[in-house]
Amino acid sequence: MSISKKSFGVTKDGKETFLYTISNKNGMKAAVSNFGAILVQLIVPDKKGGVRDVVLGFDSVAGYEGNDCFFGSTIGRNANRIGGAEFELDGTIVHLAANENGNNLHTDFDHGFHKAVWNAELLEEENAVRFSYHSPDGENGFPGNLDIKVTYTLQEDNAIRIDYDGVSDKKTVINVTNHSYFNLNGHDSGSICDERVMIQADAFTELGAGSIPTGRILQVEGTPMDLRSGKRVGDEIDADFGQLTLTGGYDHNWVLQNHGNLEKVAQVEDDASGIVMDAYTDLPGVQFYAGNFITPQKGKDGVSYGNRQALCLEMQYFPDSIHHPEFPQPVFDAGQHYHASAIYKFR
Repeated sequence: MSISKKSFGVTKDGKETFLYTISNKNGMKAAVSNFGAILVQLIVPDKKGGVRDVVLGFDSVAGYEGNDCFFGSTIGRNANRIGGAEFELDGTIVHLAANENGNNLHTDFDHGFHKAVWNAELLEEENAVRFSYHSPDGENGFPGNLDIKVTYTLQEDNAIRIDYDGVSDKKTVINVTNHSYFNLNGHDSGSICDERVMIQADAFTELGAGSIPTGRILQVEGTPMDLRSGKRVGDEIDADFGQLTLTGGYDHNWVLQNHGNLEKVAQVEDDASGIVMDAYTDLPGVQFYAGNFITPQKGKDGVSYGNRQALCLEMQYFPDSIHHPEFPQPVFDAGQHYHASAIYKFR
């Protein structure tokens, strides 16, 4: 168990950033940056006696200052979409950036949590790094001064645990997630269409125009969305099924059955590397995104990234929940503690 620190470069506005690498006794490593509280690297032992970096990303802060795909990012205050880029909270209309077809996606492309420089605290005894950030009242439109913490802990059972904690001085929306892109054969290995994905969910939220939920919750039974027994990503991703053609492949919120408990909700397997990833959360939903629209670009080690070369499991409140009172709500009163956890465990 150890934590090391090195320079990760200087931002365009002159702020110094750092990369913190957490190691365990099994040869697993997680590298995280105080720029955006981003997961930059995840080195995992494979079944062939080697190790593989299983997340997409960049070699320095310069890449993350662009990062239009949100590689490894901590997304906040609100992950995913809010229809119409506005909502009403206690009689006040909150206006957000209309950054995707008139809707709001991931709060703000240029000024969200993933573009902020966070304070870092090394928790040596816990083998963890804790990042903290003060989001002022009105930042990106959201009410309340929010103090938020993100803690990355590398466990001895080869799990990377992410804990989110926050409190605001006004009623506000808090829905934070990690947007890592996983390829269990290595970030440099190409398509993830042969990887098998299992999600323990009987239903998903139906999407309408602009990938905004309609409010209907549909059963997965008899559809390509049924991942309860696991299937290859490529098996039905291009099926003639309205929900998939709407989004160019899997990019939906599955309704979890964990009832607010921290439980295993998904699994990904890669035959080539032999690596299996188990995903846990206490949140009510998970967005499975199959990387359908990864823009062509150079990533770590000069590797070319493109469509469907990685997948995301974003633990979250449902998209556009604020407009659907029947959905679990990411609304927290002044002084109310926000907490959420996600664990990605490798074997």
